[in-house]
Amino acid sequence: MLKTKMAKALLILLVGFALPQFAIAQQKVTLKDALTFALQNNTKVRKAKLDIEKGIYKVEEVRAQALPQLTGIAGLTYNPIIGQQVVDFGGQLQTLKFGQKWNSNGGIQLSQQLFNQQIFTGLQAAKSSGEYYNLMSQLTEEQVIEYVANNYYQVLVNRQQLNVIDTNIKNIGVVGKIVSNQYKNGLARKIDVDRINVNLTNLNTQREQIINGITQLENQLKYSMGMPVATPIMLPATELTKVTTLPVLTDSIDLSNRTEVKLLNTQDKLLALQRKAYVSEYYPTLALAGNYTYSSQSNSFDFLSTNEKAIGYGSSAIGLTLRVPIFNGFLTRSKIRQADVDIKKAQEDRVESTNGLNLAYENAKIQLRNNMNTINSQSKNVDLAQEIYKSTQNNYNNGLASLTDLLETENSLTQAQNTYTQALLNYKIAEIQLIKSNGNIKSLLK
Repeated sequence: MLKTKMAKALLILLVGFALPQFAIAQQKVTLKDALTFALQNNTKVRKAKLDIEKGIYKVEEVRAQALPQLTGIAGLTYNPIIGQQVVDFGGQLQTLKFGQKWNSNGGIQLSQQLFNQQIFTGLQAAKSSGEYYNLMSQLTEEQVIEYVANNYYQVLVNRQQLNVIDTNIKNIGVVGKIVSNQYKNGLARKIDVDRINVNLTNLNTQREQIINGITQLENQLKYSMGMPVATPIMLPATELTKVTTLPVLTDSIDLSNRTEVKLLNTQDKLLALQRKAYVSEYYPTLALAGNYTYSSQSNSFDFLSTNEKAIGYGSSAIGLTLRVPIFNGFLTRSKIRQADVDIKKAQEDRVESTNGLNLAYENAKIQLRNNMNTINSQSKNVDLAQEIYKSTQNNYNNGLASLTDLLETENSLTQAQNTYTQALLNYKIAEIQLIKSNGNIKSLLK
């Protein structure tokens, strides 16, 4: 018993040591990994794929209306009082009973549409709906890729800003030690020590804010990927690469490859088929119908036993039914005119969407150029600010510069580094927009 308790205690102790290590284990996630995971696990993407599956069943539903319809029927009737009729036999009236107390019947009915333009048009529309759901799924994937990529780069930029803060805290810490030693030796004032401490406190506060912001951005990234928020992840810093040259920018783009335009084309096709379906209401319909019924009558409920008095007989019929619309109060005409309005509205939507896609492309080009200029200028500015800071720090150590000069140059360096990093983020977001405008957003998966 004692050995068992010791074994359990040892197991609990080992698990206790293992859990913290497991909890802090981070999963390395590249941009490609994040996008691939999102396309497999994002809820919107999954729902879009379910819509595709639903579209397949919708086609089957419409096709079923064009297939033979077979129905089985059965009935049982009890007549407590059998109906009578008066019959004239040579001038003498007599009453006769028709039927038996128990009547049963069973049979089968068949119907088949031979010509029904509404059903045939509906089948075409159902197939086009399948194409529409496929395009909607593709558009959803593209939107998720764009959203996840933007979130991904935001996390990287905030982590870069955290590195800047950490470097500044380290630099100020070094200066703080020097000032503290000088103050102890009577070579510095207490106000200088206080200013260093105030600056360190502000930097540590900023650091905490950035860490909290990174946590929120990572949670948003994991949410957009469809990953459990509690999953720890780590993004490689190499994903935020330095930008040196602009991509090839053309004056215009070919929108025919855009999923949004393909959706508009499919929508136009569906609206045209909807109008055609309304027009089909003017057409006659022709259907084949057939049935077979077996009936039995008896004075007692003994159909399952041998009863010589029970009477049974069968009947069948085959026929054609032609329906010709004549007048329905202009209902069909009203539907057609509404369909015409929907088609005109779709044309206006196409104009607006096309203009919006071109606007997004032009704005992306402007943002790329602006941020490229900012990146180039701020890159040089960061180098210059670092040189000034090192020079000022050296002068301060030699008593040739004041603490105020040193802190100001440190703030200038921090601002230059953050501006550069923000410009890099803006460039990446604009680059994603440009890739999307060219219809190549899925190239980010490569």
